Amino acid sequence: MVVLAGLVGVAGLGLWLMLRVGDPVMMASMSRPDTASFAVLLFVMWWTMMMAMMLPTAAPAILTYAAMSRRFAEKGSPQAPVWVFVGGYGAVWTLFSLAAVILQLATRQIVPLSMMMAVVSAVVGGGLLIAAGIYQFTPLKQACLRHCQSPLLFFSRNWRSGWRGTFRMGVSHGFYCLGCCWVLMGLLFYGGVMALNWIVGLAVYVALEKLIPADYRLSQFTGALLVAWGLWTVYGALLR
Repeated sequence: MVVLAGLVGVAGLGLWLMLRVGDPVMMASMSRPDTASFAVLLFVMWWTMMMAMMLPTAAPAILTYAAMSRRFAEKGSPQAPVWVFVGGYGAVWTLFSLAAVILQLATRQIVPLSMMMAVVSAVVGGGLLIAAGIYQFTPLKQACLRHCQSPLLFFSRNWRSGWRGTFRMGVSHGFYCLGCCWVLMGLLFYGGVMALNWIVGLAVYVALEKLIPADYRLSQFTGALLVAWGLWTVYGALLR
């Protein structure tokens, strides 16, 4: 319960910090988008958003690690604290946040964004939807999703003892999660990087993908829906 409460607290704190940073980011994007301070603010916004979105979705793996480490400790083999595993997982999404900032800054002149940091072009937005939908059917997506859906399978194949080993397990699980979700994160640019309803909606969906058994094929259903949505969006844009 302590671990679960901590994850909820981190998610809430992350969203609050993201919203607090959001206004300065919008102001800086209009007045000084080429400064280092804007890049730093943008990174803080992305990082707090990723922590708020992705740490709760890793709850099954984090709780499983906590339970297994307690079992080892009862047998006289204490393991690293839970936060070490969480730190490895968070490191992956920290790198993703940095990559997102670099990509956003590099394409700022090519792909205009709205005040909420959503793509202005309906064609580009439709392309993001189609790309995310197609990725849902790829073998890489399905392989990564299986590991995210089965924490016991992940730990049975990747268990390492010690602080360094635990951190490496967190990094490994983080990369599986990244492989599962990185294209979906691109949809933030469709709905708006700073749109709270879009952020929460994506986070809830990612959590459901990991919790609902693979037999229900939620990811494939969502993929087909996203492709259809994207094609309709592009079609509508081309008719204008």
